Amino acid sequence: MRVVIIGQGYVGLTVAVSAASAGHSVIGYELDESLVKQLNAGTSHIKGISHATLASLVSSGKYSATANVAAFVNCDVVIIAVPTPLDDARQPDLSSVHAAADLIGKHVRSSILVINESTSFPGTLRNEIAARIHSLGHLYASSPERIDPGNTDWGIENTPRLIGGLSPAATKKAIEFYGSFCDSIVEVSTPEVAEAAKLFENTFRQVNIALVNEFVQIADALGISGREVIKVAATKPYGFMQFNPGPGVGGHCIPIDPSYLAHIANEVGVPASFISLANETNLAMPAYIVKRVIAGCGGSIGGKRVVVVGVSYKSNVADTRETPAAAIIDLLRERGASVTWHDDLVGVWRGESSGTIKGSDVGVIVTRHDGLDTNALGECSYIFDCTGTIADVDGI
Repeated sequence: MRVVIIGQGYVGLTVAVSAASAGHSVIGYELDESLVKQLNAGTSHIKGISHATLASLVSSGKYSATANVAAFVNCDVVIIAVPTPLDDARQPDLSSVHAAADLIGKHVRSSILVINESTSFPGTLRNEIAARIHSLGHLYASSPERIDPGNTDWGIENTPRLIGGLSPAATKKAIEFYGSFCDSIVEVSTPEVAEAAKLFENTFRQVNIALVNEFVQIADALGISGREVIKVAATKPYGFMQFNPGPGVGGHCIPIDPSYLAHIANEVGVPASFISLANETNLAMPAYIVKRVIAGCGGSIGGKRVVVVGVSYKSNVADTRETPAAAIIDLLRERGASVTWHDDLVGVWRGESSGTIKGSDVGVIVTRHDGLDTNALGECSYIFDCTGTIADVDGI
């Protein structure tokens, strides 16, 4: 099949490489022309996709990237893999999805299969994409992405793929396409089921992370180790699933997806108060951490040199989207600290460069990568660890 994938980020490029490796002819449509040039040179910006693999697909003609709308001529499949963020009011922002649908409606001139992989609320494929395109007999299917950046155990091939079409023909063709590079296909009755499942998966994680984040605050106030309680609770062989506390949640899924579910819940008259409380609890964690750091420093951090270690949202991944480190740094600075940050994988972020750990008075470990040299923290008079990996220091 000739496949066009709109968006060449974590999701789009991963799908593109898998589809091209399975023998499809794939074009990655991407507005960032510098990224287009980089991809066509065989250089991957995604951890887990090697330069050699991408370069081989480019040289064989199985993959190319472009910002030219001519890519949509004579294609068989178009996949939408664009961001679905929140706006300033933390409400769903479907502007990129709408732009992708408009591209298809304007430039595709024959019947094709349109697949939405972008995560959104139930009804997005039906009401925000298909209804907007006014198709020439297009087939439509939803298959929400399930990509976990940096996960070496579960990838696009062995993670079960949910597929729901607006018609049996759409479902059948989507299964045929994904079946060429995915080991397990789960057919669902409607696109709305697939869309809701993706949101519920990450809402489940958000709620449970919020629960443990609230619990460790209770445990600290009681003078016991919340992490030890969680560890021993997990020895129960049934009825318990272990989640660990942290500085909040980051990335494009857990901080975002529950708000999409809450939005559509409110639209149909079922206020998602439980989900909203979980969001609020995790968003409040940076303030709690800063409060603990100030207390650990004797009640003030004014003028102290503080280094925040790890600004990506996840260990061993250079992804800073929605990272709680941003709020922690801003709050520390508001309270008079001189704050720098260090990250082994992130060189430049928010207009600042990664600095050294040495020479700081206070160290706050937000995210720990495998390459972290903990000996560099030796000059710190106080260390606060959000990861639970450094012994004999304060933390959560």
